[in-house]
Amino acid sequence: MTTTGSCHCGAVRISLVAAPDDVNECNCSICHRLGVLWAYYAMSDVRIEGATVTYAWGEKTIDFHHCPTCGCTTHWSPRGERARLGINARLLAPEVLAAARVRHSDNR
Repeated sequence: MTTTGSCHCGAVRISLVAAPDDVNECNCSICHRLGVLWAYYAMSDVRIEGATVTYAWGEKTIDFHHCPTCGCTTHWSPRGERARLGINARLLAPEVLAAARVRHSDNR
């Protein structure tokens, strides 16, 4: 079953092979400020439509993608040889997010 989501204005759309079973609340300096909950997927299990702008920080191993119109953080993608990416689960329907277990990572 496909699960979909979008940024606030709808310019960036995300399709996932399935709803996430769990999501991760990271408390590192950027994730804390972004207020995201990450759902992790293999790159082949995600389709993202629409243009994004990116931001990289620290060791610059991942790019954070944002909608250039409304500013919503949509996902992060790896720079290099990583097989997964993180989708901002807050962009999914409320009932999809409510069904997922929330894990907490202490990355401060």
